[in-house]
Amino acid sequence: MNFTNLSERIKQSPPVEFGTVFNNSVELFKKVWLQGFLTLVLTFVSILPFYLLIYLPMIAMGISDPDVFEQQEITPAFAGLMSLIAPIFSVGAMTVGICLNAAFLRICRKYDLNEMGRDDYFYYFKKQYLIKALILSLIMLGLSLLGVLTCGLGIVYLVVPMSLFPAFFAFDKELTALEIVKAGFALGNKNWLMIFLLVIVAGLVAQLGIILCLVGVFFTAMFSKIPIYFIYKDTVGISMDA
Repeated sequence: MNFTNLSERIKQSPPVEFGTVFNNSVELFKKVWLQGFLTLVLTFVSILPFYLLIYLPMIAMGISDPDVFEQQEITPAFAGLMSLIAPIFSVGAMTVGICLNAAFLRICRKYDLNEMGRDDYFYYFKKQYLIKALILSLIMLGLSLLGVLTCGLGIVYLVVPMSLFPAFFAFDKELTALEIVKAGFALGNKNWLMIFLLVIVAGLVAQLGIILCLVGVFFTAMFSKIPIYFIYKDTVGISMDA
């Protein structure tokens, strides 16, 4: 689906219904809780190298000068190096997160529509998708920085459209990264309050796993992503060839 047709669908789409999306999300979660857990584990494993990228300079400085961390002031060289590495870490982690979240939404479609095939967690780690995810991550980082500059109020607003980006990334392969952003804002602005409530409530429900000796949160955390699938499905519609 090209961007023009998608924009028209968004304009004509019915409003998001909280109860319908939430209830459908609960039912689908019963089928994909294990896939959600595996996606979360793969996310942690995949972003581990980026964490090493941040801590490696600190380890190297500690080895070369054991007293460096006892000093109250950070050396300009170290501060400059960390300011260079931090954005790389952020963009890298966001790129991996987008690809794995999109794969999880694709798996959600499979179980929701009773499709055949294997659970491909690395479906979007192909070159054409990775480049798009990288560009999308850079845009998201820029938007987040702008949101921070508005004393955090912008971040609250951006939660809704940015939460929709993985769905458009997963199911509209013809879109460019910039068109994904435009589509996310178009759908998000049309249903901002209802989507915001769903994101908040789903996020709270996803944390209920903490009750089970803290470990359970790893099995419930991905519940927060499922409402995005139904928001997209109920408004834009799911294509079988996505």
